[in-house]
Amino acid sequence: MTSTPIELSMFFKLVNLFSLLLCCSLTFAEQTLQFRTIAVAPYGIININNNEGIYYDLVNTLTDNSILGKNLKINHQIYPYARIIHELKNGQTDLAILFKYQELEQHVSYISALPSLPNVVIGLNGNQFETIQSLEGKTLAYLRGASFSDLIDTNDRIKRITTKDFQQGIDLLSVRRVDAIIGPMDPILSAAQSLSKPKDFFGVPLVVSNRTPWVQISNKSSLISSKDILKKHFDQILSDGNLDDLRKKYLSHSRHIIE
Repeated sequence: MTSTPIELSMFFKLVNLFSLLLCCSLTFAEQTLQFRTIAVAPYGIININNNEGIYYDLVNTLTDNSILGKNLKINHQIYPYARIIHELKNGQTDLAILFKYQELEQHVSYISALPSLPNVVIGLNGNQFETIQSLEGKTLAYLRGASFSDLIDTNDRIKRITTKDFQQGIDLLSVRRVDAIIGPMDPILSAAQSLSKPKDFFGVPLVVSNRTPWVQISNKSSLISSKDILKKHFDQILSDGNLDDLRKKYLSHSRHIIE
């Protein structure tokens, strides 16, 4: 019995698809995926006994949810921002979760977008800022070298005291040397939690901008050809609601603010 051209076409498509999946499976079986999480609480927290954090725990579910099962091995480390950037450029790191940065545009491909993270201005309980204009004449604790809002950065009527980290900003807020602290909400809340501030320490946050973190793969990674497979796994993890659960876990002290 002679096969029709359509049947032959379908057969070769199936063969090609099977070969692609087999190739991806062998790639994962023979190599270890190098993943890096940024060393910023609550996303990546280095402990003596075991590392943890929202993104650290999220990535570790990749092997549990992967259709490739035990064939997918991950070497997962928590590194400072500068080291992750360097290793993504030269291919030492395969994957990381970061914002989009211009210096990485030519060096990475974007796989999956995570929910956007708000940058906020937040003061003590009882002090609420409705608009950016209401910050004029006020003093903000501002992380050195950071940029969280163009409208605030270009407004000379808003005063700033630069800080080395968010803990220092919260200390300044505690003694009322500043009226508020600016930055990404989760690290601010995590810093307050680490300093054992009471649950009613903060007032209502004013969202001044949003940024979207992405799972990014180095263009020099040997796994770049498998980025569609990796995207499928990360999209599945994100749709399962794991990220929301982890955020509530690590920011339990501030659940009334994040929900």
